[in-house]
Amino acid sequence: MLDGDFFRRWLITAAEAVDREADRLTELDSAIGDADHGANLRRGFAAVTEALAGSEATAPGALLALAGRQLISKVGGASGPLYGTLLRTTGKTLGDADEVSRADLAQALRAGVDAVAKLGGAAPGDKTMLDALVPAADALATSFDAARAAADKGAEATIPLQARKGRASYLGERSIGHQDPGATSSALLVTALAETADAHQGSGGGV
Repeated sequence: MLDGDFFRRWLITAAEAVDREADRLTELDSAIGDADHGANLRRGFAAVTEALAGSEATAPGALLALAGRQLISKVGGASGPLYGTLLRTTGKTLGDADEVSRADLAQALRAGVDAVAKLGGAAPGDKTMLDALVPAADALATSFDAARAAADKGAEATIPLQARKGRASYLGERSIGHQDPGATSSALLVTALAETADAHQGSGGGV
């Protein structure tokens, strides 16, 4: 089972990954976006880390909702509302339980992904974060490692796509040949989740 400590460690691991990869995310965004994706997410997840340090919340759902609110309020552009909606909806779906199963998280994450799709009006194949998140949410029903592999594969699969949503869609065919930065940052979050699960199992916890 996954408790609040697991979710705190996931969010902190994700923040560390975003900070480490921020320049790469911005480089990807400079090709087909506004060249601010990495900097925006770095600022947002720094705020998440600070908020977690000052919060006494212990329920997984409450921690994810807290993180989502920080991203919505601190991150500019589209990524703040989208990532904030992802985490808030996932947290709301988990409810007030002190512990959740991987299956619970998979179901809740899928609800969060569906909320992102509704907010952004996008679908898999549009060259957005959904190209990583949808297969990852589906694969999480199997295992954390399967979710990580699916997210990575989905992000890489955006390279030959023409963007149909977001800033990149304005470029038309010129968006082809570039990996989507939102799908890439989504894969970072899923990788952080799998790494947290690996550490959890290594310390004797079940997933």
